Amino acid sequence: MEAARSESPPSAPATNAGVKPEEVSPLKRAWVNMSATLQEHFRYFKASLYGLGKKVTARSEKEAAEADLQAAKMQVEAADAAEESKNKISQ
Repeated sequence: MEAARSESPPSAPATNAGVKPEEVSPLKRAWVNMSATLQEHFRYFKASLYGLGKKVTARSEKEAAEADLQAAKMQVEAADAAEESKNKISQ
């Protein structure tokens, strides 16, 4: 058993390249899902604050509408990025 442990070099970087989903531990999958969700919420909050700030400083109705659209676009991008990272580990 110790011979199997000593065969792998200790300085080898741990990567998921070529790792099948069934080989990924449930703990790691849960950690990736949690971190992706936290990033999504942070980006969503950031987009909301950005949109609110732009809307408050808008000088016309057109600028306010553009701020709403930009904030919505940023929120969708946050959700897409989180979904992509969650799907990457489950593929």
